[in-house]
Amino acid sequence: MNKRSVSNPRKNPTKIGNHSPVGTTEIRQVVKRSGTPADKKGKKYVFLQPENNESMKKIFGLLLFIVCVAPIALRAQDDPRLTVSAKKQVVVGERFQVVFEANAEGKGFSAPSFDGFTVVGGPFTSSSTSFSMVNGSMSHTVKNTYTYALQAYKEGTFHIGAASLTVKGNKISSEPFDIQVLPDDGSHATASGGGAGGGSSQGQSQNTNDPQVSGKDLYLKVIPSKKSAYVGEQIVLTYKLYTKVPVSSLSISKAPAYGGFWTKDISDNNGGSLRQNSEYINGVEYTVAEIQKIVVVPQRSGSLSIDPMSIECIAQIRTENNRRQSNDPFDIFFNDPFFNRNIANVKKELSTSSLTIDVKNLPESGKPASFAGAVGNYNFKSDIDKTELRTNEAFTLTLTVSGTGNIELLQMPEPNFPPDFEVYDPKITTSANNTAQGISGTKKAEYLVIPRRAGNFTLSPVEFSFFNPANGTYSTLRSDAYAVHVEKGSGDESEGGIFASNQEGIKYLGSDVRHIMTGNPHLKAKHSAFFGTAPYFVALLAMLLIFIILLLVSKKREQSKEDTMANRNKKATKVARGRLKKAEQYLKVKDQNNFYTEMSQALWGYIADKLGIERSKLSMDTVSEAMKEKNVPDDLTQQFVDTLNNCEFARFAPGSAEEKMGDLYQKGIEVITKAEKVL
Repeated sequence: MNKRSVSNPRKNPTKIGNHSPVGTTEIRQVVKRSGTPADKKGKKYVFLQPENNESMKKIFGLLLFIVCVAPIALRAQDDPRLTVSAKKQVVVGERFQVVFEANAEGKGFSAPSFDGFTVVGGPFTSSSTSFSMVNGSMSHTVKNTYTYALQAYKEGTFHIGAASLTVKGNKISSEPFDIQVLPDDGSHATASGGGAGGGSSQGQSQNTNDPQVSGKDLYLKVIPSKKSAYVGEQIVLTYKLYTKVPVSSLSISKAPAYGGFWTKDISDNNGGSLRQNSEYINGVEYTVAEIQKIVVVPQRSGSLSIDPMSIECIAQIRTENNRRQSNDPFDIFFNDPFFNRNIANVKKELSTSSLTIDVKNLPESGKPASFAGAVGNYNFKSDIDKTELRTNEAFTLTLTVSGTGNIELLQMPEPNFPPDFEVYDPKITTSANNTAQGISGTKKAEYLVIPRRAGNFTLSPVEFSFFNPANGTYSTLRSDAYAVHVEKGSGDESEGGIFASNQEGIKYLGSDVRHIMTGNPHLKAKHSAFFGTAPYFVALLAMLLIFIILLLVSKKREQSKEDTMANRNKKATKVARGRLKKAEQYLKVKDQNNFYTEMSQALWGYIADKLGIERSKLSMDTVSEAMKEKNVPDDLTQQFVDTLNNCEFARFAPGSAEEKMGDLYQKGIEVITKAEKVL
């Protein structure tokens, strides 16, 4: 028996094998009645008497035999062992199974490395337990299997190492073996060929029970806006996922390295959802999701390589061919794996191919003297806030560059000012926009200038040069020239003054000579010591008091947190029971929305309180890891995770609503009961 459940003896009489022993005494559990002796728990057992005393003697003799002999027989099992079965020869593209079988209960199964093969599914686990009696001897058989679905993708002989399993503290291992992969002679049809519209239906029907997905059904691709560019020219890399099967749980497992490039992520995922569209490739429709969009700007010439990107995802694979495909492969609710057993979740790791960009140096011919490395297509202008002012007054000159290109790395041109002008460091502001074509925006440089001498001055035009990769030529833009008239201010030009600007705040000028202070100022010793004074000891005592208070508050918070976690663990079952009771009420009236809400809160709330997981960090992965840390058996952990998934998917799955709700309710009670016994 794979699973054991507690049921009503009236409905499910105990059996050994397929038949009940003749003359077995029926045992019923009845409620305590007034005036009837009972045990400490308020229950008693009533034996229904057989028709005669001779039958009673036979029954007691059989029971005595079972009690005495069964433990000896059960202990006489074979030694625990782990065996493996698989094909010794396969062909390229063929999918096959590797099955590891253990004859004892164990934990911590560790699979070998399947180098040379693609793991398209697994491990798929199953277990069974059986009892048998032959000639008065009882035997107990346990079988646990771990199945992997593999696909061969290249020729050669590959060594598969040993798998291991821990049984009663001892580790047992399987025998290593070799698999020879032969070239495909064309007689073996796989789902890989059928994934893109080719292949035979016969080959597919042979693999209906083997969850699989081919490289033509699901793949990742990087699309550059160009493969040849100049140094400093921006290139847009778009990473797209092409699929014909439902996909969920996307995550980037390995980000590529961009050696020799400046990069910026300009992805627009609309708050987390991926942009999707349909594309036809060789007459086959694919759903395409944009995973990431990156702008890369080469910083040196030559052939620059970009490493592959890798992602992990869950593909929902059908195991029957007579089902229709979903119009939206990213709709994870289309095929519910709980209510439709023809669906299997297969974890896939996909990678792009490596990419090489040919980067060219900027041409030397026609390069202006004012060129500072700007590559793109830009506009340039200048502005001045005033051209008539007095000495020691300030004016602002603003230079603005706008357009398409790497605006963030752009070097602004520097104007030349007369020597009688005091110039402060410019205030640089950048406003960048991310578009499908790359980066564009505006960059400003604001110069705060203060004339120190009266006269008429001319600000020469400022040149800004850039290289336009669209036509392969250099362009030079010039700002306007400005005539500035400065009149003599009141008093001597060296006299100090105070000026306010939008950049530097209040500035004190000519403050090297100050007036003699008059009156009766308050004077104090310049090097008076603070150590040993009364304020010193008061400050020291205050710091000590603050430290003690912070220490007490920290300990109180830790204690409160521990008490909160303990209370949550203690009340987890009670709270879950209340939720299940409400769910049962909604089940009776067939209120689906409220029923699924209560069931979801009962399951998530129970496991979060029992394992002490914060609600903000609650996920399938954290639940699995926490249950593993608590030494919860793997099959129970998987059953709990499956039930959580089923609770999320059930409302969107086809079929009878009442049947789904009742089935989910029973499984929720069962998994919480099992978890409570273990935890």
